[in-house]
Amino acid sequence: MYSADLADVYERIYQSRGKDWGAEAVLVDEVVRRHRPAARTLLDVACGTGAHLEALSRRFAHVEGLELAEPMRERARLRLPGVHIRAGDMRDFDLHTTFDAITCMFCSIAYVDTVEEMRAAIGGMARHLAPGGVLVVEPWWFPEQFIEGYVAGDLARGEDLTIARISHSTLDGRATRMEVRFLVADESGIREFVEIDRLTLFTREEYESAFRDAGCSIEFLPGPPTGRGLFVGIRQ
Repeated sequence: MYSADLADVYERIYQSRGKDWGAEAVLVDEVVRRHRPAARTLLDVACGTGAHLEALSRRFAHVEGLELAEPMRERARLRLPGVHIRAGDMRDFDLHTTFDAITCMFCSIAYVDTVEEMRAAIGGMARHLAPGGVLVVEPWWFPEQFIEGYVAGDLARGEDLTIARISHSTLDGRATRMEVRFLVADESGIREFVEIDRLTLFTREEYESAFRDAGCSIEFLPGPPTGRGLFVGIRQ
């Protein structure tokens, strides 16, 4: 997953669905400053193409990104040449520094496979927080919210490119298995590719336990930015 094919169309297709990385960065900034008004440094874990990070860089004095998928990471580096975009896995990383705020957005946390891996990721992020620092994590849906057989379709059209995205979700153990098919048309013709996403359905209690055991207080803010809410932890 997160192939070069997907990285090429990633932002356009989600923009067509109404995603606004700038507005989400404003929300994150408000959440962070509610708890740490003078926050200056931020790490975005699973930063993708750097869309959130670009907007956050206008609100924090120093930002960095961590990204596992090379195609996404390279686009983030091109977008933000003055920002350190590190290669790394959220389950096992050590940057030898701490931050006032850490974010993990757009349900990236759900791409780990087990509760133990999720706890390792939350624990690693918490270890990179300064005392009193703020951890903001956007989850995937909780198990009781899963809809078997859910389908979605989207179309992004521009002067030089048209992208169709169709997805179908089924339950695979404790995870959503989402098959996503893309059709991409440009001046060279039409191409098709398939991405298989597997997003684990962790419970709210499992997330909250992971935060507490990592030494953070925990608050769940339902709703924004994408209907799944945000977990907000403060390192004690």
